[in-house]
Amino acid sequence: MKFRQHACSTLALLFLAACATDAGVEPSSSAAGAQAEIRDAGGRMMASASAVDAAGVRVRVAAAGLSPGTYAVHVHAVGRCDPPEFASAGPHWNPTTRHHGQLNPQGHHLGDLPNLTVGTDGAGTVEFTIPGSSLRGGAHALIDGDGAALVVHANPDDYRTDPSGNSGARIACGVLN
Repeated sequence: MKFRQHACSTLALLFLAACATDAGVEPSSSAAGAQAEIRDAGGRMMASASAVDAAGVRVRVAAAGLSPGTYAVHVHAVGRCDPPEFASAGPHWNPTTRHHGQLNPQGHHLGDLPNLTVGTDGAGTVEFTIPGSSLRGGAHALIDGDGAALVVHANPDDYRTDPSGNSGARIACGVLN
């Protein structure tokens, strides 16, 4: 009886894995990616985000409550978002120990992301790939032992100034899960 139950369980798992692969979905835990609800200090939803492995980590941030304007968005090293200042998210994610700023001639760190522009209709989306990284596991895993957070800052990133591109206060934060 034990052999039959084990064989049935094994066959069921193989069937599910084959179906997932046929549907174009890898049967791994990172295939699902990660999501974040980016909230302000009062708990209001300001944006949502998703991240998946795709020749690096592909991140998408969509505004859901921000006022019109341009905002810096950065990956921070710790998966904690304690209001009101979100200092618990730590510094920018920088596993390559580079400087800040996409226009920095010495190269930028992996937590540097493009600015998010929100229109008068409240809509705004930014998508980008972080090359040389992975969502989970590997030398430059975004979600490691202490997690990762996405932080929206009050001002746009100037893409030059170390350590944060003159991006101002942290106004919203979300933990990638």
